[in-house]
Amino acid sequence: MKIVIIGGGPGGYVAAIRAAQLGAAVTLVENKYLGGTCLNVGCIPTKVLLHTTELLDVLKNDAKELGITISDYHGDWPKLQKRKTKIIKKLVGGVNGLLKNNAITKIMGTAVFVNKHQIKVVYNDGNNNNQGESNNTATIIDFDFAIIATGSKPVIPPIPGSNHPDVITSDTALSLDAVPASLGIIGGGVIGCEFASIYNAFGCKVTIIEMLPEIVANMDADIVKPLKEKLQKDGVEIFTSTRVESIQESAAGLAVTTSSQTGEKIITVTKVLMSVGRKAELDTLELDQAGIETARGAIVVNQKMQTNVPHIYAVGDCNGGVMLAHVASAEGIVAVETIMGKRSQIDFKTIPYCVYTKPELASVGLTETQARDQGYEVKVGTFPMAVNGKAMIMGETTGVVKYVTDAATGEILGLHMAGPRATDLIVEGALAIRLEATVAELMSTIHAHPTVGEALMEAAHAVNGEAIHLMR
Repeated sequence: MKIVIIGGGPGGYVAAIRAAQLGAAVTLVENKYLGGTCLNVGCIPTKVLLHTTELLDVLKNDAKELGITISDYHGDWPKLQKRKTKIIKKLVGGVNGLLKNNAITKIMGTAVFVNKHQIKVVYNDGNNNNQGESNNTATIIDFDFAIIATGSKPVIPPIPGSNHPDVITSDTALSLDAVPASLGIIGGGVIGCEFASIYNAFGCKVTIIEMLPEIVANMDADIVKPLKEKLQKDGVEIFTSTRVESIQESAAGLAVTTSSQTGEKIITVTKVLMSVGRKAELDTLELDQAGIETARGAIVVNQKMQTNVPHIYAVGDCNGGVMLAHVASAEGIVAVETIMGKRSQIDFKTIPYCVYTKPELASVGLTETQARDQGYEVKVGTFPMAVNGKAMIMGETTGVVKYVTDAATGEILGLHMAGPRATDLIVEGALAIRLEATVAELMSTIHAHPTVGEALMEAAHAVNGEAIHLMR
């Protein structure tokens, strides 16, 4: 069984490893860097920077309360950039090692479909940079099955002035030589809020401009509120229900003209970060040569990640579904296991959504609004981090845990969290939804003390108005 995988990000390389485990002969083609966006210009580097900003926030706001006296400290942006590069290099090296360990043929080059059973790969460096067997600039690869995992790229909306060199994307915002004096972020979603936290912590004046009524609009409003308040407290300006009309160079920097119900406003900043989303990366594939169907700029797939060409699959961002690294990996496994004759599927209800700011936000399942819109009679339970012992010890009492449940059965429909370690703890909610657990089952599960995780048990009790550590 010959499987070719186009793209070496978290969808592609995970699929490659799983295919090798199941006995397939696997070739992985990557045109830029192993690990894709996630390891190189996405999940990993942003979290490296965010970890340092979290420590800076502790030193600025909590050090004295925690019994630490420091006369002087500052963020060292160049040194942080070196640390980021070091971690990326180590993780990418680890992926490379896993590919070798699983006897996967790796080719660094650009893949183009020739027909439904062949791709042409143009080598990046003019030869076969994996095996050293050929000095040709290109090769033809035959396959029984193909998995497309080419990822995505930032969307640049057609705003006049968006092509200015000081208008940057999330890819380049990670590696600026210096922190700008001010930054306008167009888009208040996950990426926009994370970059706002990073640059604000390093002394940059940050302004978020969001077209929707709220930032991080895909999450429950009750858990987004603590983040919005924290950002504003730290000096980040947030304009919601606001549209960007144009970007123009001015004597003071870039003049961003906005419009809202209150009228027109010009915001002047040093740089502008476009953070309005991402779109599938399909430009070089020549999908029509294989007859692969697309819609709205993405590859059309079924629940098994299968395209309209039965032996060709597409996983991750390129299929226009949920654009998250962990979803791409799960889809890659489903595609491979389907190819290899195993029963495999994804329960999309269990996908965690995370924001790595301070406070962290995490969400899985239905929000309260979504549950009501779907016709459920909803019961909600909340528990504030302010009365959690471990959160007090950590000095991170901002936040809340919220369950959304079916009043008729007690089944957990959603778990939403703001607070310390929320992105680690959300897995409990994902597992609960996967197993169709009820609040009674969560209540009867013993949680260790003292932990932030106790707040999940307390919030489950709160669904029935029985939280132990809340006043009646």
